[in-house]
Amino acid sequence: MFDTVLVANRGEIAVRVIRTLRRMGIRSVAVYSDADAGGRHVREADVAVRIGPAAAAESYLSAERILDAARRTGAAAVHPGYGFLAENAAFATACAAEGLVFVGPPAAAIEAMGDKIRAKQTVTAAGVPVVPGRTEPGMTDDDLVAAAGEIGYPVLLKPSAGGGGKGMRLVHAKDELLDAIESARREARGAFGDGTLLVERFVTDPRHIEIQVLADAHGNVVHLGERECSLQRRHQKIVEEAPSPLLDPATRHRMGQAAVDAAKAVGYVGAGTVEFVVPGHDPAEFFFMEMNTRLQVEHPVTELVTGLDLVEWQIRVAAGERLGFAQEDVRLDGHAVEARIYAEDPTRGFLPTGGRVLALREPEDLVRVDSGLVEGAVVTSDYDPMLAKYVAHAGSREDALRLLRAGLGGAVMLGVVTNVPFLRALLSDVDVVAGRLDTGLVERRLADLVTTDVPEHVLAAAGLERLAALEPAGGVVDPWDVPGGWRIGEPAWATWRIEVAGRDAVEVRVRGRACAAEVAVGGGEPVPARVERHGTDLLVDLAGRVRRYAMARDGQVLWLGAGGRVWALTETGRLAAARHETAASAGPVTSPMPGTVLVVRVARGERVRAGQPMLVVEAMKMEHTLVAPIDGVVAELDVRAGTQVALDQRLALVLPEETQATPDRG
Repeated sequence: MFDTVLVANRGEIAVRVIRTLRRMGIRSVAVYSDADAGGRHVREADVAVRIGPAAAAESYLSAERILDAARRTGAAAVHPGYGFLAENAAFATACAAEGLVFVGPPAAAIEAMGDKIRAKQTVTAAGVPVVPGRTEPGMTDDDLVAAAGEIGYPVLLKPSAGGGGKGMRLVHAKDELLDAIESARREARGAFGDGTLLVERFVTDPRHIEIQVLADAHGNVVHLGERECSLQRRHQKIVEEAPSPLLDPATRHRMGQAAVDAAKAVGYVGAGTVEFVVPGHDPAEFFFMEMNTRLQVEHPVTELVTGLDLVEWQIRVAAGERLGFAQEDVRLDGHAVEARIYAEDPTRGFLPTGGRVLALREPEDLVRVDSGLVEGAVVTSDYDPMLAKYVAHAGSREDALRLLRAGLGGAVMLGVVTNVPFLRALLSDVDVVAGRLDTGLVERRLADLVTTDVPEHVLAAAGLERLAALEPAGGVVDPWDVPGGWRIGEPAWATWRIEVAGRDAVEVRVRGRACAAEVAVGGGEPVPARVERHGTDLLVDLAGRVRRYAMARDGQVLWLGAGGRVWALTETGRLAAARHETAASAGPVTSPMPGTVLVVRVARGERVRAGQPMLVVEAMKMEHTLVAPIDGVVAELDVRAGTQVALDQRLALVLPEETQATPDRG
């Protein structure tokens, strides 16, 4: 067994691997970029080594720097986690050349399954069913157009390299295809360094079901049952569970055997996942999609229903040990459901977010928490937006869903907007609860799953927090020191304009003392209120109904959290609000997320039409096209390809033609 293992990753997966290494008595080495100097994985490892700046290409994707860290710390093996170099055959080969054990499959297996075209050819030869399509290497745009015509629409474009849904495009008609090919190639080159595409038939009402396999170097291969991964958005998994509510034992056995056959076909060693697409109307039919030659994000649901630690078995197999069990020994106990926590804003089209974690409470009493977060950590756009995973395990699917909803409701992450409210709504959807799933369900239900309203009680709480913060301490208070001053007969009103996430500011009026106040939101009638601070919480009584909010302040922004929802509330002055409204009418183009400008499609002085694409901004491997807000002329263009931009930063200004000669830069 190894004495020291280097974890070539970051965030929640690095923390999770370190946890198993500690339990096994193995010394752990973390690596970190400048952006992660205060990261949780750095704090929890036995040793941590800086490997470069924030840019992944110069840190977590630098095989040379990671191997140098392994040499300097005496590591015997490298665990790659997932993402970054986890499915990089050249890195696995480089580890072997350094005398290091790569905790993963042989480089030949990574190559065979990492290229989707070669993978389909390999498993077809092994008798595993595949989705009809064209998978020849090096297909040109014209080849893809011809293949799509032969297969029939809708078709799915997929990068030959990589995974995680990046670069995939669903195309419904021929006139959409060329733009989709251009976009898919660009995203695939950016994410994987390879723009090769394949095209295959899109299975209607598809369910995404995968089989976990585990193999040792002595020829033993077993499967550990399936995971249902049909709840996706933009081909990215959101919620996963085990076992699938769709499969019966006979189908589970057939799919499991197909997965084992696929693994054997490439001489697989270690933990891997064989992914299938299953028509919802005919679960007895299934098709191979791809094999992920690494640990999966959703591996905890398999661990909870089998009782096996997959990371431990990865390490034992890499050390040359045999599997300690056979296929007949694998049992599935109960049900497990996982939800992925992302730094993204569902109310703004799920665009990536960021910020400093001001307050953090994770519900470890209810669910398993795999997290890379700590208070004070800064979430940036340098890396994937996944922050944590919450996983519930219970005797039944119903109980597991209930526990997970409760866990999400108890989560507090102030300072960073996340998808937690969206996840709670999704897990309460009637079809999700009933197990009627498919990969298009989330997109169809988005309007019902995303909440954009700001409850009046939250706005009232913000006004009352200001009252409590400004109220002088002590038993005897000068009435002139009370917020709003003092008037003969009754207290005066203090008024704040509160804005949430760029929405119109709302006037909130409060008067009195924290222990006996009145509050009015907008044009509403005043209601009796009381507010108390309890550590980092705010306890608010509105007309006899008491609510507790987690609270943190970041400059002028007050963060409140309750029931899994988070609000960032800013006091907005009347003049600032007026300037904002004037700028909006002028037609500014602002960045909806922190990131990098990829493409600039217009020039200063160019005439544009409302809705015309102007720029493409990328963050966390997600592209977003910014369009002209009005008809007019590009009066200002402040960026070029490669420019780093901040959330809500103004990138360009479009003015009506009659005013473009004298743009107001104030």
